[in-house]
Amino acid sequence: MPRRVVNRSSAAYAACAALLAAFTACDQPVTAPTAPPTAQAAKSGSDGGGPLPTRYVLPGDRVFPEGVAYEQGTGLVFVSSTTDGTIFRGHDSDEVLQPFLPPGGDGRTTAVGLEVDGEGHLFVAGGGTGFVFVYDANTGELIAKLSGGSSPTFLNDIAVDKDGVAYITDSMSPVIYRVVPTGAGGYTIERWLELAGTPIVYTAGFNLNGIDVSSNSRYLVTIQSNTGKIFRIEIATKEIVQVDVGGALFMAGDGVWMRGNTFYVLQNQQELINKIQLQPNQAEGTLVSVTTDPSFMFPTSLVGARGRMLVVNSQFDRRASGNPVLPFTVSVVPIP
Repeated sequence: MPRRVVNRSSAAYAACAALLAAFTACDQPVTAPTAPPTAQAAKSGSDGGGPLPTRYVLPGDRVFPEGVAYEQGTGLVFVSSTTDGTIFRGHDSDEVLQPFLPPGGDGRTTAVGLEVDGEGHLFVAGGGTGFVFVYDANTGELIAKLSGGSSPTFLNDIAVDKDGVAYITDSMSPVIYRVVPTGAGGYTIERWLELAGTPIVYTAGFNLNGIDVSSNSRYLVTIQSNTGKIFRIEIATKEIVQVDVGGALFMAGDGVWMRGNTFYVLQNQQELINKIQLQPNQAEGTLVSVTTDPSFMFPTSLVGARGRMLVVNSQFDRRASGNPVLPFTVSVVPIP
């Protein structure tokens, strides 16, 4: 079935409360029948590099994945499980990803946002545990386990700049954390930006969610799920402005990805990818297109990989019923 371009409508904007509820039901049994994986492969985009599968399969009937990261140098794909903290890994040409970091390891009982830096370090946001984990992406060795220190807390997404400094959103507490390399192989964490009294106003539900950094590492751009607002944060000055997209809001905005001055926002409940062309100052933008794909199932995160886009199908809307469609997958689709 072909992908389709869709028009935005007011009916598409449901509240984000279902997403928060999804994370609170991690112990529900799952009894859905297993579906066989496909063997179909699709050619990668103009970047070349060989065939990619049309999807990645995640073994297990209770995975409920959330985050995805791609390591350009090695071609490794990483996906997180919110149910038990398993981190799956595989080469980008492998259709089935395998457990890389075991469930519950290092107190990692759930895992949400993922990012890999240029040094081969894998950052893991620990959701309601309040921890950020840093691993060697090759060996799986734990490098750091750091606490954000907020209550309530939900460490959600991670962006890493060109210097290896990571920025982490907290969807429940108004703060952005920063994890900084110490120069001795370790990391420290700080409450980098307190959001009280800024243009980012926290309200009930999930607040800041997806975050990414500009290619020049000057700006952070992030989405607030329960208001649909996009914000640009200048790293040097900590100045915050709401990005003007002609008045458009992106309710239930979740994963984001920047490609030059093009900013992609994934709306999970609506199963939409919004392509926004930003101005060079990244304070204004134009909505270029809105697309979806038949394979999407409450998608939460996205990243580019060799001319394609990897989109995680969380199926959070099926968690309470214990009836997900198996197998859990990551869709591999054209970049809009």
